[in-house]
Amino acid sequence: MNEPRLNLPELTVSELSTQLKRTIEDAYGYVRVRGELGKVSYHSNGHVYFDLKDDRSCIAGVIWRSTATRIKIRLEAGLEVVTTGRLTTYPGRSQYQLIVETVEPAGLGALMALLEERRKKFIAEGLFDEARKQLLPYLPNVIGVITSPTGAVIRDILHRLADRFPRHVLLWPVKVQGEGSAAEVAAAIEGFNLLVEDGLLPRPHLLIVARGGGSLEDLWSFNEEIVVRAAAASMVPLISAVGHETDVTLIDFAADRRAPTPTAAAEMAVPVRAELLADIDSLARRAFSSWRRNQEARRGELRSAARALPGADEVLALPRQRLDHAAAALARALRANAQVHRVSYSRIGGRLSPHLLRGGVERRRERIGVYAKRAERAMVNFVAARRARFERDGQLLTAFSYRGVLARGFALVRDGAGQPLRSAAAIAAGMPLEIEFSDGRVGARAEGAGSSEKPETDSGKPRTRRSGGPGQGTLF
Repeated sequence: MNEPRLNLPELTVSELSTQLKRTIEDAYGYVRVRGELGKVSYHSNGHVYFDLKDDRSCIAGVIWRSTATRIKIRLEAGLEVVTTGRLTTYPGRSQYQLIVETVEPAGLGALMALLEERRKKFIAEGLFDEARKQLLPYLPNVIGVITSPTGAVIRDILHRLADRFPRHVLLWPVKVQGEGSAAEVAAAIEGFNLLVEDGLLPRPHLLIVARGGGSLEDLWSFNEEIVVRAAAASMVPLISAVGHETDVTLIDFAADRRAPTPTAAAEMAVPVRAELLADIDSLARRAFSSWRRNQEARRGELRSAARALPGADEVLALPRQRLDHAAAALARALRANAQVHRVSYSRIGGRLSPHLLRGGVERRRERIGVYAKRAERAMVNFVAARRARFERDGQLLTAFSYRGVLARGFALVRDGAGQPLRSAAAIAAGMPLEIEFSDGRVGARAEGAGSSEKPETDSGKPRTRRSGGPGQGTLF
């Protein structure tokens, strides 16, 4: 059994970690490592943390923010890459890690595998379904183009549109490759969709996303998920014109139409104006020729119908003959009708005589006399009934009238306005009064305010208050 070496120098944990860090960094300055990305985490501060593994080992990796902005591709789990960086340790966790400075796909096969994986994912979500695609407008008034403002693509599109059918074009300049290009393309698609149709800057009726040809890495921005989802969600019909005819990107499947080249996209966007004018001219000639043939046919039918119709003399011959016969019989018919009416008048006149007329008048006079007597009796009875009813109502009114009470020795006291006073409390001192007896009315004035107390009595009789003023009589 080996004895422990007690003569070794004693180190702290930090000292040992520092020596290990220095040893590893000296032995492995820069390394180039190939492996498959495991867990990938984009931190909010811009750093990227990931695992790089193969079938037997795994090493942690980190990309600082200043380096992450230069990485062209987005790191995802399962992507095989080749990284270049420095090997160091992280004493806080007793592990070594790779500080990455460059990341590249491990060949074309890795990118194709990632592309196929994304394509299957989007197909499963239904983003590439034909039922979701919109029809392109036949002649859009405004066309939005998303591409680089300095490349040949925009010049080709504008030149082709000018040749076929000039339209109003809105250019949204973006980067078409490199870091941030995918985000700019997606933002441009969403921005065009957010424009108001009748606003100061009108919303396009058609969008074209265009880029020239390039390698798979150069076109990789149009395979990013953010671009594909923006194209699929666009409410404005979209044409994808990325690369050459042999280049295929995922935006081609999400777009409503795919054009092999940007020039072909312009041809899809608008028809040829000269061809439309020629078609309109041809249709106008055909319409006029058809109208002329139709008029000739109608004119021939009218001539045939005119020949088949009888002449005016033939149509009026029979009515004329009937009119002549009726005119000839009219004089005889008038004379016969007058004779018939004369005979009828003579027959009726013979039955009328002065005696018959006088008898009828006498009968009418007798009947009128009977009616007059009936009316007179009815009027007498009606007046008698109304007189009796009036007398009953008068007696009833007299019975209920206050004047009967006055006739029994009572008096009615009114105020200056002629309103009856029903209590002594309603009389104020100096208030003018009017006393009504059965045989007339007398004016008076109250000496004191009214009270609800009972009047003083002497041997059960109320005292009589007399006025001291001249000409003032007593109230009772």
